[in-house]
Amino acid sequence: MSAKRIAVNKLEGPITDVPVEMPQRHAYVKCPGCRRIIDQELLEQALDVCPRCGHHLRLSARKRLEATVDKDSFEAWFLDIPTPDPLAFPGYQEKLAAAKDGSSEREGVICGSARIGGEACALFIMDGEFMMGSMGSAVGEKICRTFEAACERGLPVVGITVSGGARMQEGTLSLMQMAKVSAARRKLAEARLPYISLLTDPTTGGVTASFAMEGDVILAEPGALIAFAGPRVVEQTTHKRLPHGFQRSEFLLEHGFIDRVVPRAEIPRTIAELLALHGGRTPAADAPHRLECSHKPHTLLSKIVKRGGKAGKAPSGAYDIVRAARSADHPTALELIELGFDGFVELHGDRHYGDDPAIVGGIAWKDGRAVTVIATERGRSTKERVARNFGSAHPEGYRKAQRLMRQAERFCRPVLCLIDTAGAYCGIGAEERGQGEAIASNLVTMAGLRTPLVSFITGEGGSGGALALAGGDRVYILDHAVYSVVSPEGCASILWKSTDRAADAADALGLTADRLIELGIVEGSIDDDCSPEELASRIVRLSMASFDELASLDSEELLAARYARFRAF
Repeated sequence: MSAKRIAVNKLEGPITDVPVEMPQRHAYVKCPGCRRIIDQELLEQALDVCPRCGHHLRLSARKRLEATVDKDSFEAWFLDIPTPDPLAFPGYQEKLAAAKDGSSEREGVICGSARIGGEACALFIMDGEFMMGSMGSAVGEKICRTFEAACERGLPVVGITVSGGARMQEGTLSLMQMAKVSAARRKLAEARLPYISLLTDPTTGGVTASFAMEGDVILAEPGALIAFAGPRVVEQTTHKRLPHGFQRSEFLLEHGFIDRVVPRAEIPRTIAELLALHGGRTPAADAPHRLECSHKPHTLLSKIVKRGGKAGKAPSGAYDIVRAARSADHPTALELIELGFDGFVELHGDRHYGDDPAIVGGIAWKDGRAVTVIATERGRSTKERVARNFGSAHPEGYRKAQRLMRQAERFCRPVLCLIDTAGAYCGIGAEERGQGEAIASNLVTMAGLRTPLVSFITGEGGSGGALALAGGDRVYILDHAVYSVVSPEGCASILWKSTDRAADAADALGLTADRLIELGIVEGSIDDDCSPEELASRIVRLSMASFDELASLDSEELLAARYARFRAF
């Protein structure tokens, strides 16, 4: 016994099991964008957006629902619609069974009613985890019923798309869903209810060629693939390598097919803001495009004001006023919008070719009233002026304006146009794309627009390029702005073969505010010898007063008065 005791290690205690601290286990995900490893927990906190490169990973329909709508506000619709197999397509039943096992959904879309930022809406969200969100008969039926239910209940519709296109296993019946849903979407438009679509990665094929691109406002997540024919099909057809970014959200924004690219974290507030504005209400206090009350003029304008601005010698002759109108010493359209309104959501694109930065447009609000604002924008700095073509618009700019006017008419919003342009752009591309037709179409649209339209000449109003936004019920001009059929230099060159007589031409053309009022071309002028903030306030106050006056007329009286205004010239 004694020998055994001696052999015992004296350092050992009665308890030999010591707890060991194991490090917490983490799951990691490789980002498809930057190829770096990310902690899955951090990724989920960032709504599945890579914190390193900003790549937006795909979400299931349920995750998308949780990230978008107000908590506990979703009520599911149409859960009992079965998925048909009309062609008894080989292997289709097995694919459906596998899709149901791999997804929490019974089909490729979930539908229902919800609130987003407190705004009630009907909602459908496609599920990329169910047969890649392909559109079969059941998907088309559920979305069609969502539009119909929205019409019955007076609700706007929000649609979130992710899809590989038509479901081939259902043959031409799948193709017919494009036409069916589009017809239901038209009924929503006829009911004057808004439809906002959000395109996520990927949205392709028949979904892109139907309801995905039919929104009154079309949003997209950054970097989302949006296409009719996918990149692989295009490359195989053309035998050409596609450029970087082809068919991505930013590509479509540049080419005029979507309104905005919105990061995932901002989507709920942006949709809520748009729903409120289309319902004629002021957005919430945290609306992403609310303008701060303490907003200061652009730094370029601040420097101009500090060094004197218009405090020097006032223009005396007509040609002096022309030169003053062309100078950078007055606020641009965007500055007037930023200084005069409580908020402004810019919308982009003509839906045909491009987004012309020479014409900006969108929805602004002031004191609880929503207004569609369309303006020619010259730019603030030299670099921006070049990018905006010095305010000389291409056909796609005028077509964007026409699109926004028609949208305003549908939702009974008045339209305010701010005009400062030397004229429509004269160039090969502009002529190829139909500059004359674009301006003519705007004139016809304005003549029949069933909502009040007020225009302000805030700088230079040059020829048809200015008239394309000045065909409304009231036209006003700043004291030191001009409005003419041709530039003084152009007139002198044509009539007297020399631009040296531009001043004589300016006097003869009757292009100043006082002469235009005498001729009845404009209703009145605004004294612009004031601060930019005060000038913006004067423009907004006069436009709101004009809208109040015009609101007393029904649509037929409004059109008759507008026709009489121009018929009298």
